[in-house]
Amino acid sequence: MCGIVGYIGPKKVFPLLIGGLEKLEYRGYDSAGVARIDKGRFTIFRSEGKLSNLKLKLSTAGESAESCGCPDGVQIGIGHTRWATHGRPSEVNAHPHIAGRICVVHNGIVENYLALRERLSQHGAKFSSDTDTEIAAHLINYHYDRGISLIDAVRAATAELEGSYALVVISSDEPDRIVVAKNATPVVAGTTENEAFIASDIPAILEHTRTMHILEDGEIAEIKAGEIHIYRGEDKVEREPVTITWDPITAEKGGYRHFMLKEIYEQPQVITDTFRGRIDHGKAKIHLEDLKLTDGELRSLKRICIVGCGTAWHAALVMKFYIERFARINVEVDYSSEFRYREPVIDQDTLFIAVSQSGETADTLSSLQLASDLGARTLAICNVVGSSISRKAESIVYTHAGPEISVASTKAFVTQVVAGYLLALKLASARETLSSEELSERIEDLVLLPNHVTRVLECDKQVAKIARKYGRKEDFLFLGRGILYPIALEGALKLKEISYVHAEGYPSGEMKHGPIALISEETPVVMVFGQDGVNLEKATSNMMEVESRGGQIIAVTDRGSNSLSDLAWEVVSAGEVSRYMLPVVLTVPLQLFAYHVAVYRGTDVDQPRNLAKSVTVE
Repeated sequence: MCGIVGYIGPKKVFPLLIGGLEKLEYRGYDSAGVARIDKGRFTIFRSEGKLSNLKLKLSTAGESAESCGCPDGVQIGIGHTRWATHGRPSEVNAHPHIAGRICVVHNGIVENYLALRERLSQHGAKFSSDTDTEIAAHLINYHYDRGISLIDAVRAATAELEGSYALVVISSDEPDRIVVAKNATPVVAGTTENEAFIASDIPAILEHTRTMHILEDGEIAEIKAGEIHIYRGEDKVEREPVTITWDPITAEKGGYRHFMLKEIYEQPQVITDTFRGRIDHGKAKIHLEDLKLTDGELRSLKRICIVGCGTAWHAALVMKFYIERFARINVEVDYSSEFRYREPVIDQDTLFIAVSQSGETADTLSSLQLASDLGARTLAICNVVGSSISRKAESIVYTHAGPEISVASTKAFVTQVVAGYLLALKLASARETLSSEELSERIEDLVLLPNHVTRVLECDKQVAKIARKYGRKEDFLFLGRGILYPIALEGALKLKEISYVHAEGYPSGEMKHGPIALISEETPVVMVFGQDGVNLEKATSNMMEVESRGGQIIAVTDRGSNSLSDLAWEVVSAGEVSRYMLPVVLTVPLQLFAYHVAVYRGTDVDQPRNLAKSVTVE
């Protein structure tokens, strides 16, 4: 969840490190620091809080114009934004950490740090922080003092570490190289002709290079200016770098006040990108280029298990409705964090689907490994090319959402739903559970979806007005039925994440089994429903129950009506749309509502407190 950057090359290092860290702010952090090597000594700056505090320290020290004294004009440095796990947020706990001739930044958790700390203390190590990272620095320095090379010292240290880590290490005695080690925590390295860059996430270094080397678990890289050598143990790994096609400009706000709002408005385009080239409308065919299962293997499946965390779990719930309706196969949906800690019934007739925006979510990655070990066929629905989950899964459906900077997921969620819809249609085609005519109709629904989302974005001003009207309320109830129940959950989650408002999502049919006790004259109730017969009838009944108890009804639906306006305090109408597209279309007003409430309440929309973009530790 923390951010890492590193650089070796001819440019001034501190401005470059700060620029990379700024592009990782979306991951969430509570302190930051940078270090470089100057004439055989470390120069280090650290601060608690935002990067602006660190930049002020650098400016006060005159670092904006100071050049480094490294040999041959080569500058070398590492930087970090920390999200506290071991030790409270403070300057002393901020990274980088120095031990003797070693300087380290680290993402992950060293699980055996207490035993290592005790042992290192017996060897004379003096600790100045409460972090597990400083233990790693001292451990590497302990081995380095035996007279071995930096890369060998990192090899020896990582053999003793238990847990997850992306370690980036420099030595004052070897100022021409950076050593990187990875286990269960993402790290990438990029090169140009005479430079090398290290980062925990691609956007941090994308403006400098699109040639990326993505490290696998258990690998160590020795990085010099313009060159990268990757090893597994002492064996050199020969692997071609990946070329990243993202345009760095897409990571800018583009005139929007916040990244979240920009990403909400990007949804019509990214939905198109998700199904572009994957549908043959005329022949009613679905093409998923990285699906390794044949139609025969898809027909032989007995069940499907889908896991995800947070928003990805909500997308998985929508996928369950699609797959069961279209492909007529049993689907179970589980939280990744729950799946991995029980004894699931999985076999070779099970398709296991891992849903993750980043492809680095620790619980989802572990669940995928468990399912694979049990013999399941595995598939990832993921946004980030080359991520850990996409590499471990047998098959992949990329969502093509592009970089999502805001911590609260918006466009990643809708593209996950669309990817799940495509997969459901592919399964239905292979299993012959839909006629070609109905398959064609469902594809047509998808083709029209971007226009429907564009149209619903026109309700932005109306939603902003409603948000200001109810923005000081402290409790919200979100209700939805069937395929829209997950959308009620997602709407409540978005409001909680960025507005710090208590919000509960429930199936509408469960209202009388407990949640109705929450309803009072101070409780806005957001009803999410489509007006297709039974759904409208049931939703009307729910709203009447809310009205009789004084609740303030906000209806989010496809079509308004006079009778609905008489019952609801507010009505947001998305316009007529296929019922299968309602989960995406009705999500958009809920995203906008959460956004505008957060703006009204003055919270940090893109970097809400206590949250990180990629949860890469438990």
